Amino acid sequence: MNRLILASASPRRRELLRQIGLEFEVMESGCEETVGKLPPRDAVCRLSARKAEQVRDRIAGGDGVVVIGADTVVAFEDRILGKPADEEDARAMLRMLSGNTHRVYTGVTLCYGEGCRKSRIFYEMTEVTLYPLSEEEIRDYVRTGEPLDKAGAYGIQGCFAAYVKGIRGDYNNVVGLPVGRLYQELKDLGV
Repeated sequence: MNRLILASASPRRRELLRQIGLEFEVMESGCEETVGKLPPRDAVCRLSARKAEQVRDRIAGGDGVVVIGADTVVAFEDRILGKPADEEDARAMLRMLSGNTHRVYTGVTLCYGEGCRKSRIFYEMTEVTLYPLSEEEIRDYVRTGEPLDKAGAYGIQGCFAAYVKGIRGDYNNVVGLPVGRLYQELKDLGV
C-alpha cells in the first residue's frame, strides 16, 4: 500500500481525491505562489513541483510514499489571473472573463521512489466559455464571498455554474485537480 500525501490544503482537491476513492494525508506546502512571467502551462508545472518538493523535504520519504503537488491558474489571452486581491479585483476579473473563452491550467507533480527523489510532472488545460454577465450579476456574485479564494475569481462548482456556457476538456481540472489523468499516472507508476 502506498502512502499518498497531498501537498495542498485545498478543500476542493481533497474532495476530488475522495471522490475517486483514494486514501491520502494532507500536508500543506506553505509555498510562495509566484512565478514571474512564465506561460501558464510552465507556471503551473513549476509551482506544483515546488509544492511537492517542499513537502517531500519535510517527510521521512521512503519507498511507497507519493507526494502530490498541484497548482491551478486561470488564463485569459495568456495573462494569468490568480486569486483576486479584494472584491474590486474580483469584479475586474469577472468583467474580463464575461462573454469570453478562457483557459484553466492545472499542473501536477508526483514525487515518488526512494526518498521521493523521482518526479513526474504534467498539466491539463480546459477551455471555459462564459455567458455575458451583467454588472448586477457580477456584484451579486462577488458579495457571496465565493470568488475571493479562487483563481480567476470564480468557482465552477458553486453558484457561478449559472454563467458557464460550456467547457472543452476536463471539468475536474477547472475545479482544481484533473483526477482522471492523475489516477492514470498513479496507475502507470504502479501505485
